[in-house]
Amino acid sequence: MGPNKKTARIAGLLYFLIALTGIFSLMYVPSQLIVWDNPAETVANIRSSEFLFRLEILCELLCYLIFVFLPLVLFQLFKDVHKNMAVLMVALVIVSVPLSMGSVVHKFDVLSLLGKAGYLEVYSAVQIEAQVMLAFNSYFKGILVSQIFWGLWLFPFGYLVFKSGFLPKILGLFLMVGSVGYFIDFIGRVLCPDYNALWISDYITIPASIGELGTCLWLLIMGIKTTGNTTQETVT
Repeated sequence: MGPNKKTARIAGLLYFLIALTGIFSLMYVPSQLIVWDNPAETVANIRSSEFLFRLEILCELLCYLIFVFLPLVLFQLFKDVHKNMAVLMVALVIVSVPLSMGSVVHKFDVLSLLGKAGYLEVYSAVQIEAQVMLAFNSYFKGILVSQIFWGLWLFPFGYLVFKSGFLPKILGLFLMVGSVGYFIDFIGRVLCPDYNALWISDYITIPASIGELGTCLWLLIMGIKTTGNTTQETVT
């Protein structure tokens, strides 16, 4: 395998690991534990599944840690396509990582609130439940801020995919449209208190999901066109 193929395979693997840890920690576990209109049930769920909650925290931190390295590998893949756009892609991701990791601190706060420290005795059960939900609210507000950069980095990434010649242009288009969708989603969540009730909230980030998952799987499974070769070569 040439260096471009090796780079593509590494990028695809890192992207796949981000997808797995991200889906688990950002979607699956919260859907199993958090009941927004029932703080008591939420606390009971976390107490009965504390290991799952701790595993969620670990996977989320690993997700963001891997996210540091993905754009660096992608930079090696795309630097000859457009170096300035490749640098911008890396910069936008790097900015997002400390913001995302900082948000996870609020999940550690939840563990502290549900612990057995003596200073917690001044709180009633209802107060503990309220503090837990407040911590989750703060966490998701932090993730919302991170979403700005999760969306913005997809535009230079999509541009590089579109211009590369060794990946399908349609994936680049989905990534760029998805970038705009992410930003619109962010604006909607900030300005509209009932945004989740709007039909657009269920669909606006779909192009980004298609672009990211498609690019991940293409790099990992299908491969790239190597320099001087007009046929698709499979990464093995």
